Amino acid sequence: MLDQIKGLHHVTSMASDARRNNEFFTKKLGLRRVKKTVNFDAPDVYHLYYADEVGTPGSVMTYFPFPNIGKGRHGVGEVGTTVYSVPEGTLGYWEKRLADEGVAGLSREETFGEKRLAFAGPDGDGFALVEDKADGRAPWAKGGVPADEAIRGFHSVQLRLRDGGATEELLKFMGYQEVDKSGNVRRLAVKNGNGADIVDIESLPGAAFANLGAGSVHHVAFAVENRARQLEVRKALMDTGYQVTPVIDRDYFWAIYFRTPGGVLFEMATNEPGFDRDEDTAHLGEALKLPAQHQHLRPYLEQHLQKLED
Repeated sequence: MLDQIKGLHHVTSMASDARRNNEFFTKKLGLRRVKKTVNFDAPDVYHLYYADEVGTPGSVMTYFPFPNIGKGRHGVGEVGTTVYSVPEGTLGYWEKRLADEGVAGLSREETFGEKRLAFAGPDGDGFALVEDKADGRAPWAKGGVPADEAIRGFHSVQLRLRDGGATEELLKFMGYQEVDKSGNVRRLAVKNGNGADIVDIESLPGAAFANLGAGSVHHVAFAVENRARQLEVRKALMDTGYQVTPVIDRDYFWAIYFRTPGGVLFEMATNEPGFDRDEDTAHLGEALKLPAQHQHLRPYLEQHLQKLED
């Protein structure tokens, strides 16, 4: 069993419109845009990052907004719900705020003894807020949401799978332990994590498979401290039979990827070097930052990428 993984690092999804996506996360949810860059493989498409003040691992939601992309079809083999942590007693505030903002899919529920507010993202993305009185992480306090109510970071992700057994074994190998179950959902958590410590597995035998598109999660990333620890994880996964990519420099972290038995794409991302490597913390997410190989495209990209509100 591995001990290098310390919870979630980021979740990356697909969107259909950059401006609407940016407005939803920065205005409606009150998160900070900590990076405005482009997709390494499609530089005419943004890669937008939303998080707490500094982009702490475990708080980072990222998006590829592909113009005119088709809508995703939800199903099994994907991250079905991305769950944020908020302080105890704040769901009433959030329910009113999101209703006033016209956010769709609002519903109250209780799972594993936790009060939750489910809602949909701008492309039908599955989200929820969970009250967590034990979450001591500091929020971004300048996003229009009072600090006492603001989002702390990720609480969990919920995977939808036809058969969760093999993925559950993988997570246990990654250092997670089963801590609870409710109906067809099993909850696993990693000890001594970064606060974004939980993965729920919902088993839906016979359900249709998801199709990737706007509103779909592309991959979920787990946090490791540094490149040395990442290489330990990579070797262990490959020794177990997983096909793992080489280490890829993503400017703000190093990444490796592999496909899980249930079909979800997992990434292992380093906490280093962080989002302040090319921007002062006070100005994160303001300027368009380009990977070195795409710097020559700056004049074209600055003219053709959709303008975003700050």
